[in-house]
Amino acid sequence: MSYSTADSLPTVTLDDVRGAQKMLSGVARITAMEGSRYLSGLVGAPVHLKCENLQRTGSFKLRGAYVRIAGLLPEERAAGVVAASAGNHAQGVAHASSLLGVRSTVFMPVGAPLPKVAATRDYGAEVRLHGQVVDETLAAAQEYARETGAVFIHPFDHPDIIAGQGTVGLEILEQCPEVRTIVVGIGGGGLAAGVAVAVKAVRPDVKVIGVQAAGAAAYPPSLAAGHPVSIPSPATMADGIKVGRPGDVPFQLIEELVDEVRTVSEDELSSALLLCLERAKLVVEPAGASPVAALLSDPRSFEGPVVALLSGGNVDPLLMQRILRHGMAAAGRYLSFRLRLTDRPGALHTLLGVLSAVDANVLDVGHVRTDPRLGLTEAEVELHLETKGPVHCAEVGAALREAGYLVID
Repeated sequence: MSYSTADSLPTVTLDDVRGAQKMLSGVARITAMEGSRYLSGLVGAPVHLKCENLQRTGSFKLRGAYVRIAGLLPEERAAGVVAASAGNHAQGVAHASSLLGVRSTVFMPVGAPLPKVAATRDYGAEVRLHGQVVDETLAAAQEYARETGAVFIHPFDHPDIIAGQGTVGLEILEQCPEVRTIVVGIGGGGLAAGVAVAVKAVRPDVKVIGVQAAGAAAYPPSLAAGHPVSIPSPATMADGIKVGRPGDVPFQLIEELVDEVRTVSEDELSSALLLCLERAKLVVEPAGASPVAALLSDPRSFEGPVVALLSGGNVDPLLMQRILRHGMAAAGRYLSFRLRLTDRPGALHTLLGVLSAVDANVLDVGHVRTDPRLGLTEAEVELHLETKGPVHCAEVGAALREAGYLVID
């Protein structure tokens, strides 16, 4: 590790990342690199998926956590470690601590998904639920560290964490030596910073493009200002990259080494997750799907071959269900609307016959007869359909109009 002369912040070098790679030998998996024919067709060049969703604990977080904890002094290890996280970092710290024989305490928000809480406990950590949001959880963990002497393991703002995450970059260069562009999600910045350090030192010609959720994009204003800037109330389904302020250490590296930071919408995130599941047969969480979302949003703007880094796959089943519905709606695979009928026997049957004739699958029907908005002989029907895509949606709408129905919305 060396120090930046500009602001005396510690920085990370290729030697640090290579040292982390040796430390992680036999601990972190060298995860698979899978080609995507569908994305390659969209981009017009080969696209490969780096599957850190298949890493031990389900994300890249184990890499940095292990390197950080392994580097502690004996007296620090004896005091134990503490972390705050809603999921991936929690599991990475818990598992790394168990492997190294270090006691770990992990603070998680009260509303953290139960599978992530259970997994963190199973990896050996003492879990304490505190706070409704991660900021409150983080404050509780830091207070615990001050009171007990336990070492606080930051999820991204430490050079050892960044060096550990950077080992993903070295693997990408080894697995895909012809790569021209690497796309990686950004939350606090530890992963993107580490990948950029490793890749740019070996292959400065390779572009590194970061991706943030539009509702939690702290890096664009921070890069414009030249220093980390906080954004109020970040909001996104991609909790793995929902961070309100860049880390100081990763920010300086990203500012220097990352070529571009893009943002993606919630619709693009859910569509990307659905694509990973349907086309690549990979379970990926929204944050992990953010590079794919960027490819979908503007596919021809990437120079290939491209590697999209799928950073994690820890997604709560209930959230997955909601996201898949959202993704199918964004892809034009769901159609919802209301219309009014004459309230007489057989009217609903006739309507459903029109939908059956155009091969639309009815998922749900709401039938209202008593409402102040309705006339005495009117009924309102709300329908949710499964369709084959935007073209099929248009065909359904045309069939309804031809049959004389007026769609309200």
